[in-house]
Amino acid sequence: MSTKIAMIGAGSVVFCKTLMSDIMATPALADTEFALMSRTEGKLRRMEAFGRRMIAENGLPARVWATLDRREAIRDADFVVVMIQVGGIDTFAEDYQIPLKYGIDQCIGDSLGPGGIFRGLRTIPVLVDIARDMEALARPGAIMLQYANPMAANCLALGKATGVSFVGLCHGVQTTLDLIARYCGVPKEEITYTCGGINHMDWFLRLEHKGRDLYPTLREVFEKPEYYKNEKVRGEVFRHFGYFMTESTGHLSEYIPWFRKNRRALDLYCDEPAFGGESGAYFNWCRLVAGKYAVEDPLAYESARIEKRSVEYCSYIMEAVATGRPFRFMGNVRNDGYISNLPAGCCVEVPTFADDAGLHPTVIGDLPPQCAALCMSNVSVQVLTAEAALAGDPERVVHAAAMDPLSGAVSTLREIREMCSEMLEAQRPLLPQFKDKSITPRPVISIPSDCRPVDVPLDPALAIGKRFSQLVTQGEKQEQQGVPEPAPAG
Repeated sequence: MSTKIAMIGAGSVVFCKTLMSDIMATPALADTEFALMSRTEGKLRRMEAFGRRMIAENGLPARVWATLDRREAIRDADFVVVMIQVGGIDTFAEDYQIPLKYGIDQCIGDSLGPGGIFRGLRTIPVLVDIARDMEALARPGAIMLQYANPMAANCLALGKATGVSFVGLCHGVQTTLDLIARYCGVPKEEITYTCGGINHMDWFLRLEHKGRDLYPTLREVFEKPEYYKNEKVRGEVFRHFGYFMTESTGHLSEYIPWFRKNRRALDLYCDEPAFGGESGAYFNWCRLVAGKYAVEDPLAYESARIEKRSVEYCSYIMEAVATGRPFRFMGNVRNDGYISNLPAGCCVEVPTFADDAGLHPTVIGDLPPQCAALCMSNVSVQVLTAEAALAGDPERVVHAAAMDPLSGAVSTLREIREMCSEMLEAQRPLLPQFKDKSITPRPVISIPSDCRPVDVPLDPALAIGKRFSQLVTQGEKQEQQGVPEPAPAG
């Protein structure tokens, strides 16, 4: 029986092309039926035509067709690949520019921070609908391969709202291994490692080359300016927390409170161009690409020849399920005891195996406490974002943004509430779960100059402090009057 793969969000033509090429390069998947689905018909038809070109030029038995009907694409699918973005470049502009008015400077803005929160609010309801379509229409045991950001909040919501088999996929581990191999001077394929944490904050708990610990070498080179310069923020976290992680400087700088909160921090740690920390780097890149591809077809620059597979996990997971040959990868899954010092039900990124019986995440146990604590600063935001999106609760939106490390470092609670209200109103057409709901204002309370506070019972701790103050004052008066202090007892 051939494999049917539904590609949801196939208007992301370059990424869709990469995944389709990987799948077509896999012998066990050569007889695949691709069902492409997107809301943007022009891009969808171009991707369909390119897919047929790939099949013809490479002499493959695969088939490809396209539809605007998501349920039709998912019907009888074995795998559902999700690569959607809800809202175009104008919505992304709001994710970046509105927070900037409130002092919140984002480099990427798609995973955490106000941009990540609102991207999650837009995306989560669509993901849940896709999962429900799978439950109703896909083949039994069908697997969702989920690529949409914000990865952790999206997968957390899927774990709460549906029972469909899913895994969130990112390439952070693979690309970080390229950097580690270069810095340590060893072949990437010879590095053995264990990672655990959350998406975009996955920690290398073990890092070895032929049994030799690579951490001493990595620590040594990160003290050298020419190495440190490439990854200032990631390097600083490594130097202070003791473990290297999977996220690059631009992303990481907006997940934690220390590197983008004022001009001094930005100039010191985020002064490299583009994704090295530049303000609005991802938005500016997307705007440039959108402008270019509005008048040109990006697939015109792509070759239809299929060569080797990319680093993306997608085709390898499908191959493992189809053949029964296990494949190990880093998967974003619901935390059912896999990392014991992160909350049950949150989204964790852990070593996962795929085979013909499905997906099998593995147990990491406890993260080092400092690593777990840093992850928790993000998990709290992800949980509140998922709850806000699923329940349509505007107060949860404010709570998520208030707990965001960067937002909390630079803005007051009132400013965060006003920012969320402005973003909600700007994006209301893409947020149907908030219909007829608004964020309640909490204006500044003005205190007149002659205002006297209401009398209240004295707190016991304050009472002790007050008594000590009285004793100090009494002793000072006695010294001024020349009254001798009482002689010590005994």
